[in-house]
Amino acid sequence: MGATTVIAALSLHCFSKSHTLLPFRALPRLTCSFSSSSSIKFNISFAPSKPKPKPEPEPKTEFPNESDGPLLIPWIVRGEDGNLRLQSEPPPSLLKAIATAKTGTKKDKNQTAATATTAKPQKVRPTAPPQHSKAARRFYNQNMKDSSGARLSKVLAASGVASRRSCEELIFEGKVTVNGSVCNTPQTRVDPAKDVIYVNGNRLPKRQPLKVYLALNKPKGYICSSGENDSKSVISLFDDYLKSWGKKHPGVPTPRLFTVGRLDVATTGLIIVTNDGDFAQKISHPSSNLSKEYIATVDGLVHKRHLIAISEGTTVEGVHCVPDVVELLPRQPDMQRARIRIVVHEGRKREVRELVKSAGLEIHSLKRVRIGGFRLPPDLGLGKYIELNPTNLNTLGWKS
Repeated sequence: MGATTVIAALSLHCFSKSHTLLPFRALPRLTCSFSSSSSIKFNISFAPSKPKPKPEPEPKTEFPNESDGPLLIPWIVRGEDGNLRLQSEPPPSLLKAIATAKTGTKKDKNQTAATATTAKPQKVRPTAPPQHSKAARRFYNQNMKDSSGARLSKVLAASGVASRRSCEELIFEGKVTVNGSVCNTPQTRVDPAKDVIYVNGNRLPKRQPLKVYLALNKPKGYICSSGENDSKSVISLFDDYLKSWGKKHPGVPTPRLFTVGRLDVATTGLIIVTNDGDFAQKISHPSSNLSKEYIATVDGLVHKRHLIAISEGTTVEGVHCVPDVVELLPRQPDMQRARIRIVVHEGRKREVRELVKSAGLEIHSLKRVRIGGFRLPPDLGLGKYIELNPTNLNTLGWKS
């Protein structure tokens, strides 16, 4: 190879190292011819190149590239026919949610309050409790209802055997048997309808007496004691009522009556008589907060200082008692003595008498005319009584 060829090759090699060459098509063959003369001539010819293959067309996509237009995001939406389909626009529900989030269409608090005040309240219709058939109630009472029973002493007292305390004494003395065994525990749970109970050799009836509620206009000289041998007992006023019980309620045991609270022997007026121990305990307990109204007829003249002294209260059984109301009633033409209306709510023993006595007055007669919301009927004579209906019991705070 000649010198000229070597120089050209070295130049091409140095140029390729110092510069980044762009790709080019390969030369098939390079031919050089030299003549014998001193002048060198190059005759370079290139072979015809092969035809360049046409590039395969790129597959067209549904969405153009960034160079062709904006980038679009496909959305998969379920159509009305229930099938999924592609679309280039977001669903309308999403656009609405985005618009709501941006604009903040929440109602103002003041606007909500104004709307609430102007809006008409909706009437709530009371719904009656579901009614059940007699067969369903009977099945519930026999199978589902709690049959743990009641205390033995309470069952004996409710059956008319004796008072609760006397029944406990009978149990301790071994005079009560339950299902053939002597029972010495008053707290034993029994069911008269299922258990066989004997007291002093007499079988206790299976059916319990009906609940009785009576209002009596107590006369003077009767004591509120359940003693059977006392002829001046309040209970003795109900002898005719108890004798006719068997005719009015055949097969039902005769109830044992007792008074709710007490009135002293010289006080007249309203007193409740019943055989329901729970009712008596609720009415007489201080937590019931039932007020009691008395009319005190006093001897002598009543002045303002007397009324002030009564309203300031006095000490009864170590407790300072203050009345709720003290009022001097107008004098009636047929009565020569003054009358004072006094309302108390504690109802301690001889409380009203002690209040009047502390004011320097002497009571001629004392009558109770009201307990809670129930007032003694004005036409009910001394020693007479009436049966209380559910309305009367509601005024006393009791639902039968």
